[in-house]
Amino acid sequence: MCGRYTLFTDKEYQDIRKIIRAVQEKGHEVKTGEIYPTNPAPILVWEGKETVPQAVKWGWPKFQGSGVLINARAETVFVKPSFREPIRRKRCLVPASGYFDWRHEADRKIPYYITVRDRPIFAFAGIYDCWHDETTDETAATYSILTVPAAGPMRRIHNSRYRMPLILRNEDEERWLDPRLTDAEIAEFFTPPPGSKMQCEIIRSDFLRKDAGDP
Repeated sequence: MCGRYTLFTDKEYQDIRKIIRAVQEKGHEVKTGEIYPTNPAPILVWEGKETVPQAVKWGWPKFQGSGVLINARAETVFVKPSFREPIRRKRCLVPASGYFDWRHEADRKIPYYITVRDRPIFAFAGIYDCWHDETTDETAATYSILTVPAAGPMRRIHNSRYRMPLILRNEDEERWLDPRLTDAEIAEFFTPPPGSKMQCEIIRSDFLRKDAGDP
């Protein structure tokens, strides 16, 4: 799963800073640093003939009950009513610096911070859609992050459900957005990165409350 992730905007991350500025120039604000469900965050979508940044809230509205759907299982994304159209036509990139997960040991939850080796910024595979918010009578956009079975060190860490977010390879990011892909071509992306690419470290709980600009 992925229930919390980070997007740091240090000076050396010029590509991310450019994305944030582009979103802000449209009059939208986004959350950086530690990102929680329902926060507005930057995503990249395909519009016309180019990749465009947007500010979108994290979490799909549930048709029944409260809360939001922050993850979509790759194994069922083509058949779930909420996801089957977006996975085919509205895929997005979710930029991130790293994410958090917890290992369960008896009655303890041990926090880990997970990054990708040699990639200070990477992209989760996401989907997005627009909804009519009956409370405000406005159109709202939301996104969800795809998950796949955990592999490598993530099986040891996420030992409750054995899931992990789908992290795209650099060379696959632009193709993930191509609206012409068939179901079979989309499914080719549903492979977790090699375990050797993942860096996992136990962290202190107070790390989870860092300021947005604190690396």
